Amino acid sequence: MSRTPVYQLSGRQILVLSLSSAFIAIGLAAAAALIITSRHSADPSAVIKAESGPVNAGISDPATVSDEQNNIEVYKAIAPGVAFINTTSYQQDFWGNVQEGKGNGSGSVIDPNGDVLTNYHVIEGAQKLSVSFGGDKTYPAKVIGGDPDTDLAVIRIENPPAGLTVVPLGDSDKLVVGQKVLAIGNPFGLDRTLTTGVISGLQRPIRAVNGRPIDAAIQTDASINPGNSGGPLLDKYGKMIGINSQILSPQGGSVGVGFAVPVNIAKRVVPQLIQFGEVRRPKLGASTMSVASLLDQGARLPVESGLLIRSVTQGSPAAASGLKGLSQANDGSILLGDIIESIDGEKLTTNDDLYRLLDKKQIGDTIQIEVFRGGKRVTVPLKLQAPTNRRTQPQQYQ
Repeated sequence: MSRTPVYQLSGRQILVLSLSSAFIAIGLAAAAALIITSRHSADPSAVIKAESGPVNAGISDPATVSDEQNNIEVYKAIAPGVAFINTTSYQQDFWGNVQEGKGNGSGSVIDPNGDVLTNYHVIEGAQKLSVSFGGDKTYPAKVIGGDPDTDLAVIRIENPPAGLTVVPLGDSDKLVVGQKVLAIGNPFGLDRTLTTGVISGLQRPIRAVNGRPIDAAIQTDASINPGNSGGPLLDKYGKMIGINSQILSPQGGSVGVGFAVPVNIAKRVVPQLIQFGEVRRPKLGASTMSVASLLDQGARLPVESGLLIRSVTQGSPAAASGLKGLSQANDGSILLGDIIESIDGEKLTTNDDLYRLLDKKQIGDTIQIEVFRGGKRVTVPLKLQAPTNRRTQPQQYQ
């Protein structure tokens, strides 16, 4: 009679698991340090319409004018649609005194209703928002929705002025390294500043402030500085191809390595932000760790790649499908549960792989999960559901 092997974790391997979790958390926090800090301390359909709309009439065919003239025309046509966003937050200190913190960033008008696309980190924690388009006139605004996973957010101008300039959307899947780009924003509070450059790289992996991967970021040498966050990265036709989000800089200033979130991600995210106030992504409801990283730390596991399930959330899709996490035997030893090796035939080696795969799925989809369980491989069907915990929007102070 054959015997099914049961793998156990020694005390040393349990320690490895704990340390690995800590290192992962530290790594995510370090990655988030790349985000442009635009805030200072106390001391749906609209997207489709914008994309299909005509390019501003003031922009000539770039092939018929000089590069200088193209810069001038793009700026004149698009700059009126670039918003200067001011944020205010309030914090209570140990003695009960309320301290006021202010920050600023940029955004792009995406529809005539006054919806403005910006970065999530620009408005994160803000309790009061205002928008201006040059001059002294300001308009109060409120948060419509935010997605920390892609660092995108939509705010809405209250009682927006007539004749808003809508920034048209391009196609970030058709970009090539070397093509000209223009950035308009409010670096260091200098409203509607134009910088130019080229696309320096594509498919750059960057991370949002919460540590989630943002795939296929656009790298540019157009100067991007604090305050540019949320502003448009444009092509020579005046179409937005990216949302300026991060810089890579030891000193916090521009060194010609900036990153923008591709506009095609915004096309997918923004309609949900406007409709629901959040992006409703399917979740497994399981905490996982990379097998490869655990092996590097000295753990002994029965497979060389995949995702070890540490725990399963009660009432989650993972629990409903019978996925198993770590458990404790009667003698106190830790028993392995399932190790996810692939989903729908796609191999998984890191948590980022799992996030990317789920980001392509819809709530209600049924996926096939191949797990290593008790010495053999088993395929487990799982119906994806929405997470039960909903994000709440920041309170508005009028």
